[in-house]
Amino acid sequence: VQLAESGGGSVETGGSLTLSCSHSVVTGSSRYCLAWFRQVPRKGREAVAAISIDGTTAFADSVKGRFTLSNDNANNQLYLQMNNLKPEDTAEYYCAAVFPKGDCPSVQSGTWEWPYWGQGTQVTVSS
Repeated sequence: VQLAESGGGSVETGGSLTLSCSHSVVTGSSRYCLAWFRQVPRKGREAVAAISIDGTTAFADSVKGRFTLSNDNANNQLYLQMNNLKPEDTAEYYCAAVFPKGDCPSVQSGTWEWPYWGQGTQVTVSS
């Protein structure tokens, strides 16, 4: 799966941003799972949102109620709408994908369960 993120930037606390992940498959199955992770310096990547093949979404507790996820299958775009942003949301955000053997990995899954990654996009929230 080829992934490319866009839409990062700088906002003030309480502001909003929408991240986009362009996703496509060169060869093979079109059945894959997608997720958004984020990473701050000197810390591991953490999943913030995931969407299963049937469109079911799940969110980390830290972003629940503030972030939404939608997948435009016709245009191969995954959107992460981030509202009421806080300084602790500041991070590099990555799109990830996996061809599942069964169910899609949960939003509590680790990075090792997601073999495909985009290059990342920076989100900075100032107080």
